[in-house]
Amino acid sequence: MDTPILVVMAAGMGSRYGGLKQIDPVGPSGQMILDYSVYDAYRAGFRRVVFIIKPELREAFESTIGARAARRMQVDYVYQLPDKLPAGLTAPEGRVKPLGTGHAVYCVHNVVDAPFAVINADDFYGADAFQQIFTYLSGIDRMDPVHRCCVIGYKVENTLTENGSVARGVCATDAEGRLTSIVERTKIYRDDRGVIRYEAEGKEPGGIIREGTPVSMNLWGFPAGYLDELEVMLRDFFANRLQQDPMKAELYLPSTVDWLTRAGRATAQVLTTDARWFGVTYREDKPTVVAAIADMTKAGAYPHEM
Repeated sequence: MDTPILVVMAAGMGSRYGGLKQIDPVGPSGQMILDYSVYDAYRAGFRRVVFIIKPELREAFESTIGARAARRMQVDYVYQLPDKLPAGLTAPEGRVKPLGTGHAVYCVHNVVDAPFAVINADDFYGADAFQQIFTYLSGIDRMDPVHRCCVIGYKVENTLTENGSVARGVCATDAEGRLTSIVERTKIYRDDRGVIRYEAEGKEPGGIIREGTPVSMNLWGFPAGYLDELEVMLRDFFANRLQQDPMKAELYLPSTVDWLTRAGRATAQVLTTDARWFGVTYREDKPTVVAAIADMTKAGAYPHEM
């Protein structure tokens, strides 16, 4: 059996936080949110983690999060660079904006050779989510002609913040729990009456999201063969969508899954969890995250030091 690998998208950490060393700690001993994700992944059975970073973050990353992760797991680093592309492709001249999460994951194609989970570096996912995705990935048949992907589906009410709106991928499933569509809603919030709503975008009207609706927090699981498909999808992206908006268009992971499922080349199982998401979307969110982790530490869910 191929032991699943954890892949962490962390190339954007420096730009969002003004440098890795300036990320505020949330744990009692200075732990960052990512430390808890790595810890939960290890407890679930992951034994190798690949961090996708920028070259300029390498030293700071290795001395902090990387050093702590290396106490438990094999640690590898991959750089997300605009020229890290399939042969024959070149990023548009003057392009500064990253090419998207689909491209970020493509960057691990030379170092990942087993089923793998993908997470954001700055979201707290919860132990149950990692256990579910590890179990699912461990059962993948490498010889299956259909790519058996999966995504953790959080109940929308467990992913909100009191300090503003959030962006989530709202999932729809069939009777077997397989993903049939995922729609990105960029402004989800709970109104004064306690109803969860999303705001209008463009010509589309706003609406209500029912409690219990599964939403994606970018915790995906893929078979190793998905990486070969990513090369095909990147070529299609460059030939079509990137031509329409060379400076801003991005290839997102949900789009790649949708592309493969529509082509009959993949399925995506939605693994539902009751876990609560935590993250610092707004500065005002930090006290809530710190308090929640302190409570979990006191309850014995996490060690005081990692």
